[in-house]
Amino acid sequence: MKNSHLLIGVCAVAVVAAFIAVRSGPVEEAAPQGTLEGEAMVAIQMPPIEGNATIGQRIFDVSCASCHGINAVGVEGSGPPLIHKIYEPSHHADEAFQRAVSQGVRSHHWQFGDMPPVEGLTRGDVSMVIAYIREIQRANGIN
Repeated sequence: MKNSHLLIGVCAVAVVAAFIAVRSGPVEEAAPQGTLEGEAMVAIQMPPIEGNATIGQRIFDVSCASCHGINAVGVEGSGPPLIHKIYEPSHHADEAFQRAVSQGVRSHHWQFGDMPPVEGLTRGDVSMVIAYIREIQRANGIN
């Protein structure tokens, strides 16, 4: 009886590990759904997210995704995609993201209106979000 419980436990762990491996596979594609209000604006290749970028993804999902979309693909009528060459590091350095969050930013590349400051995020939080965005950008050839 003891051995059957152990076998069930080992099988359960193997199933969970297989599920995690499938869910966090090497690259998945998030395709835009068109240009209707509220839909994604760009198609991206989604890399595995690791390290500080994982923390950044959680922060992004709570504080940024409502405007910039899941995985930063933009939301038509709400906010621009951050996985876009406009936001490559040589044009929008990490400090530009820090300032946008702390001070807001005037609309200058897109027609979404001004971005207000985001309350409740520290510079450390934003650094984690930047790690997340940069990881996705690199996977999509934005360096």
